[in-house]
Amino acid sequence: MAEFRLETERLIMRDWRSDDLDAFHAINSDPKVRETLGPIMTRDAVADLIVRMQNLQQKDGCCFWALERKSDNRLIGWCGLIRGAHAPITDKLEIGWRLASDTWGHGYITEAAKKCIQWASAQYPDEDIWAITSETNRRSRAVMERLEMKYLPELDFDHPSVEPESDLLRHVTYCTERNQ
Repeated sequence: MAEFRLETERLIMRDWRSDDLDAFHAINSDPKVRETLGPIMTRDAVADLIVRMQNLQQKDGCCFWALERKSDNRLIGWCGLIRGAHAPITDKLEIGWRLASDTWGHGYITEAAKKCIQWASAQYPDEDIWAITSETNRRSRAVMERLEMKYLPELDFDHPSVEPESDLLRHVTYCTERNQ
């Protein structure tokens, strides 16, 4: 099977490779990155996450793909689409991203996410695209708004994978509403 690849002017979204572990672990070990996501991830947890993405790619034809910067071939995060795992977006097409903190502020995620939405429009023309994040994640919410996704406050929820006492418990839901 050919390697999955989506390109923008500055970025490549592609299948995960075994040599991505060190770079992705460094991203998931950064307290700035994890501030709105939860605890620092161990190397084993990151390895498991990469395997999970590889399995989703095989099963569904999409995942949160490895995000590589063309100018230096550096893995700078992930961006892509999965099937939502829990209410209110169970089985809906969910877009997601994560980016190395030293690359924030350059428009990489907006650029990659727009390409993902374009790809999804061709692959899944009858489906809206959904996004969730912690209520306090202003950066991700700003990206969702730049993508012209609509905030749906009636779908705010407490994330089932987040500890009840965490500041990250409350999550918000956005949708492209392409078909509404």
